Amino acid sequence: MKRYILIVLVLVSLIASVIYLNKHNTTQKQLLVINGATMGTTYNIKLASGQGIALEVLKEQVSERLNGIDNKMSTYKKDSEVSRFNRHPISDWMPVSAETLNVVAAAHRISQLSDGAFDITIGNLVNLWGFGPTVNLDTLPDGKMIETLRSQVGYLKLKQRQESPALLKTSAAVYIDLSAIAKGYAVDAVAQLLLENKIDNFLVEIGGEIVTHGEKQPGRPWVIGIERPVAGQRSIQKRLSLFDIAMATSGDYRNYFEHQGVRYSHTINPTTGYPIKHQLASVTVIDDSCMRADALATAITVLGPDHGMEFAENHHLAIYMLIKQDDHFIEKYSTAFKPYLNEQGD
Repeated sequence: MKRYILIVLVLVSLIASVIYLNKHNTTQKQLLVINGATMGTTYNIKLASGQGIALEVLKEQVSERLNGIDNKMSTYKKDSEVSRFNRHPISDWMPVSAETLNVVAAAHRISQLSDGAFDITIGNLVNLWGFGPTVNLDTLPDGKMIETLRSQVGYLKLKQRQESPALLKTSAAVYIDLSAIAKGYAVDAVAQLLLENKIDNFLVEIGGEIVTHGEKQPGRPWVIGIERPVAGQRSIQKRLSLFDIAMATSGDYRNYFEHQGVRYSHTINPTTGYPIKHQLASVTVIDDSCMRADALATAITVLGPDHGMEFAENHHLAIYMLIKQDDHFIEKYSTAFKPYLNEQGD
C-alpha cells in the first residue's frame, strides 16, 4: 500500500498559496513575520509595519497561547484534555476547561446544522482507516468492524455540562478528534490576542486556516490564494482579497492513501464509516469565525458537491468548490460567495 500522508499537515490546504502570494510581493520587506510549529503543522503571522509592535514579546505570547490550546485539544499528546477524556470511563463526567468545552459545543452546533455530516466523535473510525495517531494501516479495515464502530459512535453520544464544565460519553467507542475545528479555533484565538495588543493590521494562518484583519498596507488588502487541488503540484486556482474575515479550506488531495489502484481520502463519512467517494476535491468557506469555517468546510466535504451546495445555499454560507471532472476542475460557488470574487492586484 502506497502512503501519501504528509508528516506536516500544513500541506493539507492553503499554506503554500499564502506563502506564494506574499513571497512575490514587492512590499514583503515591510511586513513583520512570526512563524513556528504547532498542532502538527505550522503557523505564520504577518503584521503590517508601523503598529508599534514589540516582536519578541509578541512571539512569546503567541507561542504560549498556541501551546495552551494544543495541550488541551491534541489527540497526539497523551496528557491533553482530549486524550484523557478519550481514555475516561463511560457514563462518568470528566471536568474539562471552559475553552475545550467551548470548542466541543461549537462542534455540536455544526453537527446539528449538518445532520451529522460533521462529527468529532468518530475518532476511532479515523484511526481504523489509518489517519489518526494510534493506527498504522497495512490492509483495509474489516467491513464488520467498520459497521460495528459506526453504530456505536455519533455526536448524540457525547454530552456536555456547561456549569462546572465537563464532558461525558454514553458509548465506550466515542473517541473525540478536534482536528477539523481546533486549528480554526486557534487562528481565532491568536487574532484576538493581536487585537488585545492593539495590533489592527495582520494575517494569521495555521495549517491553511486564515484570519485577516485590516490592511496589508494603506489601501491594499490581504490577498489569499486558493490552491489548485492537484497532488504533487503547487499552483493558484483563485485569488481573493479579504478584509476582516476568516477562511478555511478542506480537501482530500494531500492526505490519502491508495490500495490496489483505489484512492481513499482521509475524510470519513460518519454515516457510512467509509472515506468519501465523490469528486469534490476541495471546499473553501469564508465566515466571520475561522473555527466555524474550519468545521463547515469538513461538513460540506462530507456532503459532496450537490448536497453540499444545497446546504450552503439553505444556510447562506459563502463557499467555493473545486470539483474533479476528468482531467480538469469545475468551479462552483454559492450566492453568498459572489462578493469575494472581485479579484484585486496585490
